[in-house]
Amino acid sequence: MKIINATLRKRTGLYTVTCNAERIAAIEEQTASVAAAPGDIDASGQLLIAPLVEPHIHLDATLTAGQPQWNMSGTLFEGIERWGQRKASITHEDTKQRAHTTVRMLAEHGIQHVRTHVDVTDPTLAALAAMLEVREESRHLIDLQIVAFPQEGIESYAGGRALMERAIAMGADVVGGIPHFENTREQGVSSIKFLMDLAERTGCLVDVHCDETDDPHSRFLEVLAEEARVRGMGPRVTASHTTAMGSYDNAYCSKLFRLLKQADLNFVSCPTESIHLQGRFDTFPKRRGVTRVAELDRAGLNVCFGQDSIKDPWYPLGNGNILRVLDAGLHICHMMGFEDLARSLDLVTDHSARTLNLGEGYGVAVGRPANLVVLDAESDYEAVRRQVKARVSIRAGKVLMTRVPERVEFSHLAQVPAQAAHG
Repeated sequence: MKIINATLRKRTGLYTVTCNAERIAAIEEQTASVAAAPGDIDASGQLLIAPLVEPHIHLDATLTAGQPQWNMSGTLFEGIERWGQRKASITHEDTKQRAHTTVRMLAEHGIQHVRTHVDVTDPTLAALAAMLEVREESRHLIDLQIVAFPQEGIESYAGGRALMERAIAMGADVVGGIPHFENTREQGVSSIKFLMDLAERTGCLVDVHCDETDDPHSRFLEVLAEEARVRGMGPRVTASHTTAMGSYDNAYCSKLFRLLKQADLNFVSCPTESIHLQGRFDTFPKRRGVTRVAELDRAGLNVCFGQDSIKDPWYPLGNGNILRVLDAGLHICHMMGFEDLARSLDLVTDHSARTLNLGEGYGVAVGRPANLVVLDAESDYEAVRRQVKARVSIRAGKVLMTRVPERVEFSHLAQVPAQAAHG
């Protein structure tokens, strides 16, 4: 298979990319536009990118908003309460059906790599068992990483440590945590040390829901970063949300950022969810409730965007399109300068792939997997400005999905000059 007349990110000119079986065999610069031969995919000057990446979602909870009740306050903690109610009615097939439906939504938008957090504060670990099956059954669409996520805490939930160990033994890929939700600060610190020990012992990655609160005194990020630093695990560790950072004062952040650079860990922000859930206890002026994405990025730290939820007790909207989150995130995080817009896809591609530790399993380079997406745009800027969609998705060297472009036809009334129409 060849993809011809392709524009590649951060390069000039047109390119032909040749896929041999499941790998990229060659990338050749063209001197001019070329005609398509049978079997070729003509990118027509549009962007050919590595697949979009979803670094933070909760597939076990998707499509459950309003079951059995809606989150009326819009707060994180009522969301956890409503999810606790919904967990009582979870079945194996229910979880799988909702997850598969959502995976297809993600794949339709050019996403081929996904990290999902799965609630393991359940003595039966039913959701995890279902998601392990989904991971295998959806391999033709996505590569799925599963986080053992203790939604109700490790130390403050009965048997929490044993459940985490069982979850990893069952096959979860990533060790999770939620230190700010533990009953006390001491339990939060203890939970981080436990989960880092577990990850180091088993060779798993780490992704912690960290300081997802407006409380400026919630400072578990420094604990996680220091554990990552002293263990030399930084690139394998992710701090998700860190929304309390938006409430930290600058003097503390000056010290914190020194540690974050030394630790070299990854960050995921879920801007649409955070701006919805956070700031709920403020009157006016209201805090934005989002971590310091621009500041992290400017400091050279790896930060990316995730969707977090699709129609669940925490977030009632969502449709699988991560470019929607990218658009909102750039607005919310004050990253609308042209330099940011011109490289904006980094936040949903390369940075996310680094967070998932994909390494040489990702990217448009010879020898890498032939997983590619043609976006209906000629640049990062146009992709986010026009909110384009994936035109073609290629996986393992085969076309996975094609999208027929929308066609708009005006009625004959639209052809009448405005002055005559008003006459």
